[in-house]
Amino acid sequence: MKRPLRKRMPDTTVNGEEKAAEVTRFLHQVVTDVARIHRSDPEPSFPSNPSHEELAVALPGWKRFIDLAMVTLLIPVWLPVMTLVALWVAITSPGPVFYRQPRIGFKGRRFMLIKFRTMKVNAETHIHEAYLEHLIVSDRPMTKLDATGDPRLILGGKFLRATGLDELPQIFNVLKGEMSLVGPRPCTVIEFERYAPEQRARVNALPGLTGLWQVNGKNRTTFREMIEMDIFYSRNISLSLDLKIILRTPPAILGQFFDSVRPLPRPGVKSTQAVKT
Repeated sequence: MKRPLRKRMPDTTVNGEEKAAEVTRFLHQVVTDVARIHRSDPEPSFPSNPSHEELAVALPGWKRFIDLAMVTLLIPVWLPVMTLVALWVAITSPGPVFYRQPRIGFKGRRFMLIKFRTMKVNAETHIHEAYLEHLIVSDRPMTKLDATGDPRLILGGKFLRATGLDELPQIFNVLKGEMSLVGPRPCTVIEFERYAPEQRARVNALPGLTGLWQVNGKNRTTFREMIEMDIFYSRNISLSLDLKIILRTPPAILGQFFDSVRPLPRPGVKSTQAVKT
């Protein structure tokens, strides 16, 4: 008499160990970067070594000081939050905790942006690319696909994206000097390739975690309006403007979150929000 075959259960131990190891590496990177700041180690240079004149305009001394000071002083805030988000992603979705993607930085130089993964592993990207191209040519409000219930999102992914929590790992891009706390949103390589020559002026400033566009309507504005605001910022970088943007960021995030849970506006209704500086 043959014994009934037992169904082999998937081994979740290895998968759990891999996630735990990734979280451990993440915490180790936090400690290493913070220690480097306190030791006053020299900052990593840009990939293409831009001139001192270019750096002086894009990253003046006061701007770098604010970046490092705020990141250091707010460690008791962002480190526990980041750790909780990392654990949430690891527990609720199989796959890596972090998502890395080439982005366009200062003067068109590429860098590897890091964020929390909010989509399922191997999610289709052509949908987003086609939607982005539609937004570029249609001049309509840049409503995220999340608002329509994107099935590619992991559990809680919409909340993480609406509140900007998925962007927190970009603090490490700030520490490396690839980004600043305030600046234009770092665009993807594909998006940059679709820019008209005059639109590429938006990369004359370091990309940022928040910026003039983010606090002036963001997804309620059009692609053209975003470009205009980012170019305006790159030509008018100042301490007062950065401080205004930083102070207006928390209310803007709250507004973005509430917008994400409201019903979508009727087609044809266009936002005409004025830009504030």
